[in-house]
Amino acid sequence: MDSNLVYILVALVLIVIAWKVFKGIVKTMVLAAILIAAAIFVFGGFA
Repeated sequence: MDSNLVYILVALVLIVIAWKVFKGIVKTMVLAAILIAAAIFVFGGFA
């Protein structure tokens, strides 16, 4: 459970960084990729 919290916190930090750095469609693509990766790690999509 603690590792899931770490993944969520890392994802939130990456989202904040992406929100400040990227613009337009690139921002949308990066945010979607971060959310997909976080969901895979938290919910065990590859398990």
